[in-house]
Amino acid sequence: MSEELVREGYLGTGPGAITPDGCAVELYTRLAVANEPDVIAAAVPAGSSILELGSGAGRVTHPLVERGFDVTAVDESRHMLEQVRGARTVCSPIESLDLGDETFDVVMLASFLVHSGHHRVRDGLLRTCRRYVRDGGSVLIQREGSDYHADLPREGVHPAGYTTRILSSDPVGDGVRSVRVEYEFADARWTQTFLSRPLSKEQFEGHLDAAGLRVDRCLTEDGIWVRAVPK
Repeated sequence: MSEELVREGYLGTGPGAITPDGCAVELYTRLAVANEPDVIAAAVPAGSSILELGSGAGRVTHPLVERGFDVTAVDESRHMLEQVRGARTVCSPIESLDLGDETFDVVMLASFLVHSGHHRVRDGLLRTCRRYVRDGGSVLIQREGSDYHADLPREGVHPAGYTTRILSSDPVGDGVRSVRVEYEFADARWTQTFLSRPLSKEQFEGHLDAAGLRVDRCLTEDGIWVRAVPK
């Protein structure tokens, strides 16, 4: 059951609360963390203050807290934030986040949020990143891989025992694609449909530039994780 009206182009199915962008809360409490904490810890000073934009249920938040980072977790879903432990939580849309004059050593925008299908949303996300990163700090952004929308359908079986399937990625106009993903556990199944705008290197860097940021370096060989800094 949705906590509020799902946005156009976004849909989630399966047990439990579902956020406006189609994310199922229980699903995100079950998904295992990947290499994100390692990538982040290697890119920033130990003990940094981190503003995590779009934290969800704390899948990445909790390992960062365990490593000694001071995390402020932001999400628009109160149901997601109820799952977060050990971090300060702020319930707000990222684009309209208001933390006054606070700034952070690190601002993190993961979960491919930079690929929002809506220009207004993407630009708002990046402006928030720039607003809250302190001088000398960094913005860590997770991008889609170059082959994210290719060779579909495809699936992967996680050692924890669940299967993730990217079922389809269909163009819906203006460079945007509608992506449908399925998550299957032994006792439950969820699907999520969302909009994604693939970005070339030039487009990505142009959007950063417009927000007052520039690419410092790639943090992973596949270019999925990027470190940006204020211009």
